[in-house]
Amino acid sequence: MSFQPVYIVDGARTPFIKSRNTPGPFSASDLAVAAGRSLLMRQPFAAADLDEVILGCAIPSVDETNIGRVAALRLGCGHKVPGWTVMRNCASGMQALDSAVANIQLGRSHLVLAGGTDALSRAPLLFSDEMTRWFAAFAAARSTAEKLRQLARLPLRRMGPVIGLMRGLTDPVVNLMMGQTAENLAWKFGITRREQDEYAANSHLRVTGAQQAGHFAAEIVPLIAPDGSVIENDDGVRADSTPDNLAKLRPFFDRNYGSVTAGNSSQVTDGASWLLLASQEAVKHFGLQPIGRILDTQWAGLDPAQMGLGPVHAATPILQRHGLGLDDLDAWEINEAFAAQVLACIAAWDDAEYCREQLGLDAPMGRLDTGKLNIDGGAIAQGHPVGASGARIVLHLLHVLRRKQQRLGMAAICIGGGQGGAVLVEAL
Repeated sequence: MSFQPVYIVDGARTPFIKSRNTPGPFSASDLAVAAGRSLLMRQPFAAADLDEVILGCAIPSVDETNIGRVAALRLGCGHKVPGWTVMRNCASGMQALDSAVANIQLGRSHLVLAGGTDALSRAPLLFSDEMTRWFAAFAAARSTAEKLRQLARLPLRRMGPVIGLMRGLTDPVVNLMMGQTAENLAWKFGITRREQDEYAANSHLRVTGAQQAGHFAAEIVPLIAPDGSVIENDDGVRADSTPDNLAKLRPFFDRNYGSVTAGNSSQVTDGASWLLLASQEAVKHFGLQPIGRILDTQWAGLDPAQMGLGPVHAATPILQRHGLGLDDLDAWEINEAFAAQVLACIAAWDDAEYCREQLGLDAPMGRLDTGKLNIDGGAIAQGHPVGASGARIVLHLLHVLRRKQQRLGMAAICIGGGQGGAVLVEAL
């Protein structure tokens, strides 16, 4: 069965805004609409010409149910353009792209707006089941005496809220927070605290350099906050980050023996990212100028306790299908959930035992050239709005390839729950 090519026409994202332990200025749909509006305004077609809108979101607000449809309507797509939401944890934005690819290849759509969004700073605070039952009983009380009796039964020890984001970042099957899975990988491959801090500091250094060189200007749409301030760049970047500074931070996930800290982990962040995908027919009909083409996608599963190795399991089959080695590609984007996780991916490909037992290979894939990996930094410095990151790395990968006049690149991401996703792109 032959499939028609799928083109990436354009893309845009918001600045990624670091959470500062208080609800951020924008909801998840606000972010999606801000990026989408600017993206659509520069196209030669109307928003109503889209065949569908697909939006990934890991933690949508309860008042933005089916946030993909909410964003489509707010973007002016009209009542007839379907909008829907996908969720694959950290790869939700990448899943949106893959869903669009599938529909275009099947001929069901020709022009699709796909991407991801999340406002993690607005993740809810939750009450325990015991507190919820108390609220229900108090609401059911009719007389003043009944209400007083219920007040006397108020479970004060259960009044403290549960942080919803902490629950969301904890795997319910293996009962490990994502950072604890990164600790597992650091131990498995002997990755030291110093190596993690050096990687993290370099991420900040690379993002700072890319910002100064204007390398994000083509993809970022500035935001205007409710107070009138303008946010133009990812605001969690620390130009003064050094391995020595990061070494002062205490381990967060394993306080006694661990090496994963807030400094060598991705930041809790708000942000959105979109790409416009089109069939060859749509490209010709609207006279579009694509910036790239999606050549292949792959999803993989693995032990949830080692979820950070997902990029290895997803990217390897694509390389095999296309007869490519790690360094046959011109550029790589691997989402930086944790420094230990990215370093573990590099180590796994170069580990004969892992490649044989987990990937079914006769020999190791080799050592990935880190000069081709995340050359403008990544989520440790920029942040990781879970639903948006999978789309962001695909968009930025294309900009890197075009800037360097190169052709092939791979974007890969680890996924909470023990999965990996990867997309092979060709720049045009």
